Amino acid sequence: MTVFSAPLQQRLVRDSRAGKGWLWFSGLFAMLACLPVLALLFEAVQGSDGLWSHLLATTLPTALIDTTTLLLGVGVLAAGLGTSMAWLVTAYDFRGRAVLEWALLLPLAVPTYIVAYAYLDLLHPIGPIQSAIRFVLGYSSPREFRLPDIRSMAGCIMLLGFVLYPYVYIPTRAMFLTQSASLIEAARTLGVSRRGIFWHVALPLARPAVAVGVSLALMETLNDVGAAEFLGVRTLTVSIYTTWITRSDLPGAAQIALALLLLVVALVSLERWARRRQRYVSNIRRTRSFTPVSVHGLSGLLLCALASLPIIIGFVLPASYLAVEAYKRYQFAGLSPRLIGEAINTVTLAAIASLLVLICGLVIAYALRLFPKAAARWFFRISTMGYAAPGTVIAIGILVVAGGFDRIVNQLWASIFDATSGLILIGSGAAVIYAYVVRFLAISAGGIDAGFERIPASLDHAARTLGRTVSETFRAIHLPLSKTAIVAAGLLVFVDCVKELPATLLLRPLNMETFATHLYGEAARGTYEEAAIAALAIVVVGILPVILLARVGRRL
Repeated sequence: MTVFSAPLQQRLVRDSRAGKGWLWFSGLFAMLACLPVLALLFEAVQGSDGLWSHLLATTLPTALIDTTTLLLGVGVLAAGLGTSMAWLVTAYDFRGRAVLEWALLLPLAVPTYIVAYAYLDLLHPIGPIQSAIRFVLGYSSPREFRLPDIRSMAGCIMLLGFVLYPYVYIPTRAMFLTQSASLIEAARTLGVSRRGIFWHVALPLARPAVAVGVSLALMETLNDVGAAEFLGVRTLTVSIYTTWITRSDLPGAAQIALALLLLVVALVSLERWARRRQRYVSNIRRTRSFTPVSVHGLSGLLLCALASLPIIIGFVLPASYLAVEAYKRYQFAGLSPRLIGEAINTVTLAAIASLLVLICGLVIAYALRLFPKAAARWFFRISTMGYAAPGTVIAIGILVVAGGFDRIVNQLWASIFDATSGLILIGSGAAVIYAYVVRFLAISAGGIDAGFERIPASLDHAARTLGRTVSETFRAIHLPLSKTAIVAAGLLVFVDCVKELPATLLLRPLNMETFATHLYGEAARGTYEEAAIAALAIVVVGILPVILLARVGRRL
């Protein structure tokens, strides 16, 4: 039997309580993260008996068909583009390949609603692209020649596919880079062509990465509200927004959001079911990557042009358009005071949310490190579920929570002071920050946990042996050694908050505009040039994580 001295026993008791404190706070943050989903379920059940039948007869069939068609089209296009581009820059060595490896990430810097906003003007019948085509072909009027209208399902699929393919490109290229050269050489020895190696060796081994990338692209498609509405596609996400904003029907919006949430669960379950029997093991420390084939001359130029096409469509054209229009607007009217106010709102909301997300992520990740086999693992999983749900779903749930909170406070305030307290959460922008925290907590918790996993457990044991408490160990060891992971997670969260449109549209106070909501409003009115500066600012901010991803990609 081990006997401890009284001071040591007291320190052990304090350490145990401190450790439990991290666990309790982790549970609290997890509960706050899942509260909007629970509120959504409650509100959907509270709807009138005839509401579901009305939605099934009118709104849901069209929305489900459009959503399913959009998901299928974007999934196929993103998978094809992402996989083919990843193989192209991995298996072949041609002039410009080094630049294309990171440039293929650039479409991630442009949110889908900004791409739709730009192409609506670029591909307008009297816009620059169609005018140039008519000039080359000798036509003088749109009545003589015009391209198909981009406001269609096909146009929406094309634009979203060319913007979201990097979600497939990143994991698939990483998988191609880690594949063993011996497998490729064995296939070549057996007489398999380069094309056959891709179809029969490389692609089957990369299938898990492709599946994960496609699922991420589809999640982003479901989260989109601006591009789909601009291009005339009535998805479930657009139906949620119009049901609440146009008809002020919160129960109806909640029930459509519930249907969308069920679709997300079905997509995740389908992706995991499809890979349930697939196992891929590769010891990358003992294998060498295969050497790319050198391609010169005209063939190399063709490969470079082919790999450049997604970059031109997904980034160069819309970014160039925004830069030109922003310059014209600045030359004509200067920098509007309204834009300065919107910049302050955008940065303030994103900065506050990023700080809160980092604090919550640190607590959840450290609790998981202290109690890896306890409830902390469940708290971690629950806290990250918001990232899988579209922003409109989270926003509707938060509307229920914030509305209920504001009503309770207003009643108490009226009973005590005989006055109204107003909308504390919804009227102050706190509901928007809450939505950002729930939506992007997974990025912070996941990134910080990955940073903590690189720290050997022996350092924790050594610190505890030297008399450091749990919290002191966190401050002295884990924070300094995880600084890079924390900064990277904070950057990604900040950029995502700046770009987030659905939750901001639904939850922002009436007197508050951000870059994203300003752009949405101008595009909805057809005054595209008015929001060019705001759109360009979002794209410039969006380039920051692309630079980070490119630096990480060079280390693969």
